[in-house]
Amino acid sequence: MSEWKTTVYMLSDLGEISRGRSRHRPRDDKSLYGGRYPFIQTGDVKAANFYLSSYSQTYSEAGLAQSKLWKAGTLCITIAANIAETAILSIDACFPDSIVGFTPFEGVSDVRYVKYYFDIYKKQMQAMSLGATQDNFSIDKMMQVKFIFPDYPTQNRIADILSAYDDAIENNNRRIALFEKAARELYREWFVRFRFPGYEGATFVNGLPEGWEVIPLGDMVNITSSKRIYLSDYVEDGIPFYRSKEVIQSANGDVLTEPLYISVDKYTELKDKFGAPCENDILITSVGTIGVSLLVDKRIFYFKDGNLTWLQSGTKPEFALYTFLWLNSDIGKGALLSSAIGTSQSALTIENLKRIKLIKPSDTVLSEFYGSVMPLVELKRALQAQSQNLACQRDLFLPRLMSGKLEVISSYE
Repeated sequence: MSEWKTTVYMLSDLGEISRGRSRHRPRDDKSLYGGRYPFIQTGDVKAANFYLSSYSQTYSEAGLAQSKLWKAGTLCITIAANIAETAILSIDACFPDSIVGFTPFEGVSDVRYVKYYFDIYKKQMQAMSLGATQDNFSIDKMMQVKFIFPDYPTQNRIADILSAYDDAIENNNRRIALFEKAARELYREWFVRFRFPGYEGATFVNGLPEGWEVIPLGDMVNITSSKRIYLSDYVEDGIPFYRSKEVIQSANGDVLTEPLYISVDKYTELKDKFGAPCENDILITSVGTIGVSLLVDKRIFYFKDGNLTWLQSGTKPEFALYTFLWLNSDIGKGALLSSAIGTSQSALTIENLKRIKLIKPSDTVLSEFYGSVMPLVELKRALQAQSQNLACQRDLFLPRLMSGKLEVISSYE
């Protein structure tokens, strides 16, 4: 490792380790939830980019009493379900025993450096977790991992360099969230509260402004199936494509650093036969995790798998933008869930999707809405592209800095 002075540590030498607490049984007791204390789960850790501040559940006072509140700055490490995923809490939060909390010893380890170390060796740690019936990365197994670390000032310097990329990505995510919130609020203002431009003078007929109507989703956009791409079609460099996995990741705000590719020849063959998604078409997950939608960016050239459904905008991108925001509204989500079939696994059929009813505003209002919201979408896409580049640069430097192949000068010298 260059001229570093390194030391072999066990994780317990670097900080305090404690398993999450969720002692009450049954765990789904409703009295435990709905309060003001964030409750982090393994999926939240996996979905986080670097810092963790988003969560889907909260604990009540009763929930907190049978758990523990970990402080911001704690490194969360998943040991079940999603193995060896990590994120640093940026809020105080509770988490269950499927997550381990690590708090660094002052002057010994930098929590950011520990997180990056886990990122590099995640696959090896996941291999350690393999079990006959269920994968599990126990604390005992974690204690077998040898951490080869430089001195504390060098850890700080490397973490400073790498986290500058992640801090920029987090800042982009906050700005993206503001753009998304503004778009959703404008949608609610115009199409839920009916306070669209000129609403004061509008005439309402049967509860809708004159010129508006209720139509099937299939009359709003053309709905068709996605086209399957096989493993044998993958290449190392070519035309990037999305699966349902990437649609879900993008909807969660994750940065995708390892796209899959098909050859230009294969893309041309598929495009000539089936067409390819146009900018502002919609991809929607339709099997398992249903109803997650993505407004197609021009940077996405094709997609695969039978778990996606393709909503084509045709010559009316304003229809697709409105439909996309409707799909992500409470009304739209409810309509999707009520239209799903299946007991063990939910699914959305094309025919059921086509029959879902929604309000279609007048073409004039839709055009005005598109002109107001599309600039927010473009700003969001520009920030996402910037974050993608930042993540690629970080991942290029990560192994070289952590291995000592790139020399760093400590900021403490």
